[in-house]
Amino acid sequence: MNGQILEKIRKAKLVGRGGAGFPVADKWQMVFDAKGDKKYVVCNCSEGEPGPKKDGWLIWHYPDRIIDGMRLAIEFLGAEKGIFYLNQEYYKKYKKILEDEILKAKAPIELFAKPHEAGYIGGEETTVLNVIEGKRAEPRLRPPFPVTSGLWNCPTLVNNVETFYNVSLVARDEFKNLRYYTIGGDCIYEGVFGFSADMTVGEVLKQTNNYPKYDFFVQVGGDGSGEVWSSKQLDKPAVGAGSIRVYSLSKYKPNDLLKQWIKFFKDESCGQCTACREGTYRLAEILDEDKPNWPMVADLLANLNDSAFCGLGSAVPIPVTSYIKNVLAAYPEGKTNLPMGAKRLITSCFN
Repeated sequence: MNGQILEKIRKAKLVGRGGAGFPVADKWQMVFDAKGDKKYVVCNCSEGEPGPKKDGWLIWHYPDRIIDGMRLAIEFLGAEKGIFYLNQEYYKKYKKILEDEILKAKAPIELFAKPHEAGYIGGEETTVLNVIEGKRAEPRLRPPFPVTSGLWNCPTLVNNVETFYNVSLVARDEFKNLRYYTIGGDCIYEGVFGFSADMTVGEVLKQTNNYPKYDFFVQVGGDGSGEVWSSKQLDKPAVGAGSIRVYSLSKYKPNDLLKQWIKFFKDESCGQCTACREGTYRLAEILDEDKPNWPMVADLLANLNDSAFCGLGSAVPIPVTSYIKNVLAAYPEGKTNLPMGAKRLITSCFN
């Protein structure tokens, strides 16, 4: 099985389920080819963004498959050991279950509890490595990449929970190319659901009986950094969507939503780079004003996109800009929960 697993993964066209969609076989090959006396395997189960709960759901239902996927990676790479990196909630909840499965698998896998103070940024791939090494929770400059210089400067494979789960299915010829989505918000049936990877967001909502009959929009990917789509844009594939959150259009005031998203990024910024640290602080400050300076908001978001050190900072514009362009601009003035004329001012700054 050890010699065949890479070819099976390649033939299945399995891509990582952590969001980037990188081919799993290519990543495993890079770590295999990298020079180093020791190699490591890390399962990233930080899941620190509001919304996604699929990794925890998978651990609860299929802990054996996840551990098996890690074991296969360790054996294929000849790795020193595997480290299962869990957020505090999951560590407390699933510690015993995972320890039992590790014992059954006779695999050299250790559990590691992500410190609470590591926050959302503690789930970024290179930050995970820093935290495990006992360093500050902040991203590393790349290159070098973890596949050649990861834990303790050794080649390291980092995949997420759903990816290792799928590796086990591929090995057993049970892989059906499903993706798991956390559905929540203003809908009836919240929870985690698995569907074919080529399904659209609209189809996922309809299949789960969560397609609203009222005016709504969705946030796809996560309740913090996810992209916002109107109800007329749901024919797009749900690929990479760890979560789908439904929002009733009449329920939320635009300023409240924007404040909510910016507060998330401000609170979770590691403070390493000035653009993110100062930019998110200033954005929160402006949005708290009675009459926000919208041209300044647009300029700050553009600056963050161009100059932030890591993915957290560059993700700040995603929910704000997509909401303004896809939702706010598409609805009549009287349906936006804004004073007359405000919609035109805001949308004009983001053309």
